[in-house]
Amino acid sequence: MKPPYPASSDRGPSKTESFKSATTAAVKAIANRPDATVVFTPVAGNQKQPIGGATGDVRLPMPPQKLTRENVTRLRGAADAVALKLRHHNAAVHAARMPVSREAIDAYNAMEQARVEVLGARQYKGVGQNIGNAFEQRLALEGYVAARTYAQVDMADALRVLVHDRCGLVKLGTAGLHVRDILQETFGARLDKDLNDLAAHVDDQKASADILRRLIETLELERDNAKNMEPEDEGSDDEDKGGEQQPEDEPEAENNEASQESEGSAPTPASAEELQSDANFEDGEGEGEPADGDDTEDPAEAKQARSRPGHNRGRQQDRYKIFTTRFDQVEDAGSLCDADELSRLRLQLDRQLAHLQGMVSRLANRLQRRLMAQQTRSWEFDLEEGLLDASRLARIVANPTHSLSFKREKETKFRDTVVTLLIDNSGSMRGRPITIAAMTADLLARTLERCAVKVEILGFTTSQWKGGQSRKLWMESGKPSNPGRLNDIRHIVYKAADQPWRRARRNLGLMLREGILKENIDGEALAWAHARLVARPEQRRILMVISDGAPVDDSTLSVNPGNYLEQHLREVIRQIETESAVQLLAIGIGHDVTRYYRRAITLMDADELGGAVMMQLTDLFDEDDSGRRSIFGAPRVA
Repeated sequence: MKPPYPASSDRGPSKTESFKSATTAAVKAIANRPDATVVFTPVAGNQKQPIGGATGDVRLPMPPQKLTRENVTRLRGAADAVALKLRHHNAAVHAARMPVSREAIDAYNAMEQARVEVLGARQYKGVGQNIGNAFEQRLALEGYVAARTYAQVDMADALRVLVHDRCGLVKLGTAGLHVRDILQETFGARLDKDLNDLAAHVDDQKASADILRRLIETLELERDNAKNMEPEDEGSDDEDKGGEQQPEDEPEAENNEASQESEGSAPTPASAEELQSDANFEDGEGEGEPADGDDTEDPAEAKQARSRPGHNRGRQQDRYKIFTTRFDQVEDAGSLCDADELSRLRLQLDRQLAHLQGMVSRLANRLQRRLMAQQTRSWEFDLEEGLLDASRLARIVANPTHSLSFKREKETKFRDTVVTLLIDNSGSMRGRPITIAAMTADLLARTLERCAVKVEILGFTTSQWKGGQSRKLWMESGKPSNPGRLNDIRHIVYKAADQPWRRARRNLGLMLREGILKENIDGEALAWAHARLVARPEQRRILMVISDGAPVDDSTLSVNPGNYLEQHLREVIRQIETESAVQLLAIGIGHDVTRYYRRAITLMDADELGGAVMMQLTDLFDEDDSGRRSIFGAPRVA
């Protein structure tokens, strides 16, 4: 007898598998590469384009199990974009005119991608619609509809908008047209000639590359050195990247990355000293050397000062510079999103919480029982004074010779506690990691609030990609070398310590808005969260950091040493761990953070985050009265 329903293995492929098969076939057909290998894999959140190699290897974002209109739009656009690049892009021609500075490279790559998309839209109408819809979706998620100035728009996105608008084959949506209007107000007709030339030569990659370099020079990102070189010098790396031909107003080329420093012109004595001090810091030496360019201290006095305790930490802290704090933000989460969208995001988070509720709730209940046990009232009996012990009255009635018995309530040894959860809101946290972090923060806040433990939830990111207003001001100031931190940081307060969870619950949904997640400057965020904790009146203060990697800010690292932000983070951690009463611990998602934090664990799967947070806090609250037991069993630094 046949079963009433076919076995699960006989029901055929799922919708997701069917979609992947159709997408793979479309990529091969559009690229005209039947031998292409298409792989679906999780893609980093800060990666804006799918990966397609010259050999035909293609990596596309993994589609979710439940396909939505937004997911399908994004994946179709990504697949068509990478297929067109395989078909119309010549890597050798592209590399021959590649700029040097990071910002110019991003602009060059973005405009080349827009060029191949225009060619595809000319050939296939449906491809143009897919790319246009996906591009509009990403612009909307980045929050560009609310942008007011050119500095609030990522350079690569802005240039793709300009190319598509001028060629007219990929239709721009509301966000794209808004960005175009901002660019027209900023540049006027300065770019019109080059954009018209690009539209006329879109079929010729070599001619287009020359036009792209002219656009980059017009935008004052980098001069086109190739047009001033003699033909016989074109093959010389030293002439291309440094030497006498390098313009004086382009200091970025020397400090872009460590690898480019070795290829360019010889560094000045100051930059060589700075690199040596950075190398010494990594080895734990030379931390007391003066900051680069600091000539206000006499050498003899500096030598005496270095012999004093704590000098190394102070000098290292002084070495970290900030170009400007004028555009920095500390924002309440509710002010960064309208109420309707915040409610929608909160509903989305509630749906995600349903899948994780069981496991983490059990751990949360365990933590709650442990905390409540430490706060249980207890009494001392058989005292000569205090409150009358009514339970002993029957004994006195039976034998009047017994004296009255008194009792007194013992003082609870549970210390007033506040916990701060500092969450990395960088682009690489997009997807599952930031969702798990938001769910964990929500459960933690609810659990600890029931136990009379206050919770503060903070996030850190930048308000713009590629430097924002700070970088624009730096460029207008003549691009001084070694400017220090060069971006507009944004610190977000999702829930203040004194704010009840019911009033802040909607704010946590903001983490699911992709446009919020940009770049991360961990050192300053950690110092900010620590300063807020130190000002609290509670006896026990706990700071927990959730991050998925080292600090990364392209704008800052392009004009400073490559370990600039990491070096500052290490110093901030050292000061908190050795000089502060705040208990610091960290959880790394897919990234080893034990090399930064003394108390740290690393999770390879984001789904383990909720359980890890609850277990670590449970162990922390199990400390004895002297506080000698720490989170991981090691003695706590006084």
